[in-house]
Amino acid sequence: MKTLKSLVLYSGVAMTSLAFSTAAAAQEFTFSIHHFLSPKAPAQTQLIEPWARSIEEASGGRIAFEIFPAMSLGGAPPELYSQVRDGVADIVWTLPGYTPGTFPRTEVFELPGIHLSDARATNLAIQDLMEILLPDYVGIHPLLVHVHSGNALHFSNGTVEELADFEGLKIRSPSRTGAWMLEELGAEPVGMPVPALPQALSRGTVDAGLVPFEVAIPLGLADLTSASVEMAEGARFGTSTFLFAMNQDSYDSLPPDLQKIIDDNSGAAIAAAMGEAWNSIEPIGIQRAVDAGNDVTQLTAEATAEFAAPFDATVQRWVDEAAVVGIDAEALLGSARTTIAEYTRQQ
Repeated sequence: MKTLKSLVLYSGVAMTSLAFSTAAAAQEFTFSIHHFLSPKAPAQTQLIEPWARSIEEASGGRIAFEIFPAMSLGGAPPELYSQVRDGVADIVWTLPGYTPGTFPRTEVFELPGIHLSDARATNLAIQDLMEILLPDYVGIHPLLVHVHSGNALHFSNGTVEELADFEGLKIRSPSRTGAWMLEELGAEPVGMPVPALPQALSRGTVDAGLVPFEVAIPLGLADLTSASVEMAEGARFGTSTFLFAMNQDSYDSLPPDLQKIIDDNSGAAIAAAMGEAWNSIEPIGIQRAVDAGNDVTQLTAEATAEFAAPFDATVQRWVDEAAVVGIDAEALLGSARTTIAEYTRQQ
């Protein structure tokens, strides 16, 4: 557990925090929450803030939180995992994809054709398979592993209408699995944290970025792009997984009754609601792009069918890589597909 004072001493920078308190006099534990997006991003407004309030209220004010958005505790987005693992921050929200190879089991949900564009369904599938995924999270306490609705392509200029159009394009990738997919499509993947995408688009460092429409809202991408592309029927080019996690020592510092409050408000308890929240924000992002005068299009069914082979090759590459580190990749892949499909049919 870090107090605000110790965090200031560690980072050596001035910080702005958003604090929640229901009963300040009763506070026994104060935890920091660090993430890389703005305080107006859905990650903070739809997940972190409501979660913090629910814990504070359920604990009668014994637990309090300080939220530090936009990397205001210092460091770069790829460092968030090490910050929570090492106790620099008590809690972080980040992408496993920012530390390639560290979460090989969790990557299965990012693969093209596995996630079916429904964040709720995939979130519930992740919860069903968490026992299998837990070796990815040694040394930290996962609060929620979740996805967004899926990656669309957002172009600064031009667009694509078929597979051949990807040849030679420089496209921002959110993860190594996303980079594998882009390579199979004939594009050149460019890895970067999502806050760097607006500048990369405006400077022409990349031609396009793989992100959902919802994150395009806080990044202002509608004003920097001219076209956005999905596949037929709104299918996406894979998705990204996100990790909301707590330092293990911070969690262990809590007495059992407060640990139970954390547990009762995490994981399966919030997975469906968070998926629904991300699903509901996506149409708002699409409308924002349309209102900005951008072309928002879907590829034809015939063009979408062309992606089957490169997508299959991407999945096979993950299977081969995962098997090398001792993962029963085929079994995990089959379970992910089956479970996501089952929850998707329930909609």
